[in-house]
Amino acid sequence: MIKRFAELLSEDEVVRVHEVSLEILGEIGLLVRNEKARAMFAKHGCEVDNDTTNVRIPGKLVEEYRKLLPSTFTFKGRDPKFDKTNPDDSPVIVTASSAPNIIDPETGKDRRAVADDIARIAALINELPGHDVFSISTLADDAPEGHYSLSRFYPAIKYCMKPIRGNTPFPPELVEIKKLIEIVSGSMEAYMEHPYITHHYCPVVSPLTMDFDSTEQTMSLVADGFPVYGSIVPNAGLTAPLSLPGALAQGNAEFLALGVLTQMIKPGTPQIYATLPTVADMKSGAYASGAIETGMLHMAHAQMARYYNVPSGGYIGLSNAKVNDAQSGYETGMSAVAGVLGGADMLNLTGLLDGLMTFDFAKVVIDDEIALMLKRITRGMEFSEENLTLDVLKKAGPGGMFLDAPHTLKNMRTMGLFPTVGDRLNRKMWTDAGSMDSNTKAMKKVRAILSKDHPKLISDETDAKIRAHFGDLLMAGELVPMAAG
Repeated sequence: MIKRFAELLSEDEVVRVHEVSLEILGEIGLLVRNEKARAMFAKHGCEVDNDTTNVRIPGKLVEEYRKLLPSTFTFKGRDPKFDKTNPDDSPVIVTASSAPNIIDPETGKDRRAVADDIARIAALINELPGHDVFSISTLADDAPEGHYSLSRFYPAIKYCMKPIRGNTPFPPELVEIKKLIEIVSGSMEAYMEHPYITHHYCPVVSPLTMDFDSTEQTMSLVADGFPVYGSIVPNAGLTAPLSLPGALAQGNAEFLALGVLTQMIKPGTPQIYATLPTVADMKSGAYASGAIETGMLHMAHAQMARYYNVPSGGYIGLSNAKVNDAQSGYETGMSAVAGVLGGADMLNLTGLLDGLMTFDFAKVVIDDEIALMLKRITRGMEFSEENLTLDVLKKAGPGGMFLDAPHTLKNMRTMGLFPTVGDRLNRKMWTDAGSMDSNTKAMKKVRAILSKDHPKLISDETDAKIRAHFGDLLMAGELVPMAAG
């Protein structure tokens, strides 16, 4: 394990960010568009102006309620063997989510994503060993109007047993998803014994504004005991001050406001200090999610999360690249390593290009290998007297050989990580094997997995009940095998 995390802030600087966050919430406040949320804040002693919707949260209240936040958060799978707890199982690797577009795995051309794509992605994530949570990677352009979430959650549940994360843009869609999981689980009581969907929203819209629908649904889910958390997404230069400390302080205040609200509703509700902090590209105005400053801000937010003793993470390792090129690799890799070394517990890392806009099957396989490398870093040096191998060195002596040593044979399969996409052959062997680059090898692995038959992970009887209840709303969401090769 990593014994000491990398830190960008001194202890005094951490305390000062906290103090400034309290000043922001107590003196500037935030706009709270949802009346129920304003009523909840008012009930617990906050200063609420219903005319302007401004809410000021006194520092003493922030201190009181943020201390109620639990120190762990568990993602539960339909099969409990896939359960993952932050921070005990960190880094928990989650797909990046909700891209409108997809690079078609058959043609290589980008297009709008549909429900059948989600079925393929779900089956792929179910088999990739580096992935822990399937946060539904794309939207579904063929979804019936007003039923967007149903067309996403249905294929996800049908083909993935790992924990599923997703959101519903409007309250009526949340009602549909609750009915879907009730049918799959047999009853809502049975589902709540081991809830395998984690709901996710962005109730706080930077700067310092709580929206209506996301806040409404978050409050409802917290009150009813469903797993749910929110992400904070300040963009320095556009929706946050153009300085790293300023963006950090604002984002920290926004997390505290959301965390306080959840604890006012139901004390002890688990939360993740989840963020997607960015710095705008001031030359073009581009959303620079692949910038190294994003990785740095994640490190700083992780440090603040440790100060509050809550698990942390977010969209770490994103890329603005349009294809799986060097930019994609270095943007994903550098920020991801920074996040892990900085102590982030959860990484929404995989599968997306073009600043969260496009899913790519090859990238999700490449990112799975990156995920396994991150987990290897976290495993650490495994320091022990035995692993110092003084006896092995004595036996081999100067100029000796270790290849045939019993110690080498014992550890050869477990000490190092063996890549399946990365290549370590010499050039002649690589050429003789087909001269495949990483993207080609990744697509070969995609085809090997998705050309196989993947049975539904719900019974035919359950599927029939779902389709009978929702009727023509579920015309898609089937896994269509890819051609082998």
